[in-house]
Amino acid sequence: MSIFFFIFGALFYLMSTQLGIGSRVDHPSFGKGVIVDTALESYIIWFKSQQGTRSISKEYADLKTLEEVESTPGNDNISLADIEQALSNVLDLRLHDTQMVPIGPRWRRGNMILKPGDATLASKEVPIETFFHKIVMVRDRIRVMEQKINAHKVMTDDEKVDLQQYITAIYGSLTTFNVLFKEPIHQFKGASGKD
Repeated sequence: MSIFFFIFGALFYLMSTQLGIGSRVDHPSFGKGVIVDTALESYIIWFKSQQGTRSISKEYADLKTLEEVESTPGNDNISLADIEQALSNVLDLRLHDTQMVPIGPRWRRGNMILKPGDATLASKEVPIETFFHKIVMVRDRIRVMEQKINAHKVMTDDEKVDLQQYITAIYGSLTTFNVLFKEPIHQFKGASGKD
């Protein structure tokens, strides 16, 4: 009988001390996020900077609470599948919407010159801001594709991992353009996280 009370007490303690779904938090590496689901030992948090979810231990000391939503039995009615569907709907709506990403100040009003090896052919001049806008659009669409893969209901985990490796390689190939971004949080990250 005492084991029952111990387990009940532990569950009550976990429920009473954990943040609820909808709580806003700040992570030192991933930035601001929202708790979209909870597990016994971790929170599933959607981070804006990642455009995706991460599992963060409830004991992670550096996770700061910005806005707490109390964990109640009513909050448990929302499943991870509900959150994935909601995120999928938002991503569908934002497919053609690009986030305002600032270009590095030194590139403003600059031009990119594409000069052919053949001197008889004309060069092409493109405003760097126009080129940068295209790079940001590519980045945003890759992120949407990544989210669609992660939320796919039919694909196996192995298939998802296989496609994720291609996406990581694409990010790695695009790190050359990181010099154009004003803020490192918006830059491309390859497999190693190095530029």
